[in-house]
Amino acid sequence: MKNNIIFGPIPSRRFGKSLGIDLSPGCKQCNFDCVYCELNPAKPIPGYRETLPVSDILQAVRDGLSEHPDIDVLTVTANGEPTLYPYLPELVEGLDELRGETRLLILSNASTIGRAEVRRVLRRFDTVKLSLDCATPRCFRRIDRPETSIDLEAIKKGMLDFRREYRGALIIEILVVEGINDKAAEIEELNRYLLRLRPERIDLGTIDRPPAYSVHPVPYEKLRDLSLLFDPALPVHITSRRDIESLTPSSYSEEEILHTLTKRPLTPDDVQLLFDPQSLKRLQNLLDEGKIGTLENHGVNFYIPA
Repeated sequence: MKNNIIFGPIPSRRFGKSLGIDLSPGCKQCNFDCVYCELNPAKPIPGYRETLPVSDILQAVRDGLSEHPDIDVLTVTANGEPTLYPYLPELVEGLDELRGETRLLILSNASTIGRAEVRRVLRRFDTVKLSLDCATPRCFRRIDRPETSIDLEAIKKGMLDFRREYRGALIIEILVVEGINDKAAEIEELNRYLLRLRPERIDLGTIDRPPAYSVHPVPYEKLRDLSLLFDPALPVHITSRRDIESLTPSSYSEEEILHTLTKRPLTPDDVQLLFDPQSLKRLQNLLDEGKIGTLENHGVNFYIPA
């Protein structure tokens, strides 16, 4: 079992070289049953039924760091929800003793963020990435299929409380599913809430692995359109690059480039997809003239107006 706890290393442009820690390697244990999950459908549960000893996990991490001493980040995750692991405080304490200069990251569905004891543990991570696919209850129930005791408003309040308490990097992930949360009204509700939350970054993506249920991704063009519905003050990063073979780059004048970046900062990946060769040259001219600049945001570079 110890060998199943650690996975990777996984190279990531956003987080560096990551070594994953799976707190539930034997089975799916989650209080959500998301329609887009790559794991098999399973009834959501309020807590773990199978629990690994902290000592086993820490020994697996020791072995992993010994084999891969150049790791940039230890990523705590699970076949399910890692904050349901009942000994998470003790585990994080042990990881702190082992990690040295290696950063700690956790990937959570945010279901337990309303609990003060969970927020205390999460504050010990360098980066916390939380999911928020919808800001309205009906959409939330349709896409995330939560355990019955979970309340969206408690999650949203818990996130705001955590934002005030936390000094690390808070990243929000939104996964868009065709026909569920891809409507302007849902994005407007998310935008309204995220303007209050002010995370360091918002990762906007879609399904890129075979899902548990019969649901479908949206194309890159749709993600791009949805990203423009968010306030320009919010750092939205499109993470999915599905079905882009048919995307034809467009011609942008220098004025159009500046206007576009005012509405929504773009990453180098974005401009390679959206701009034709002449527009890329105009972008470089604007960079050379100091009319636009670059901003590094926790591993992601954005072009922004100067």
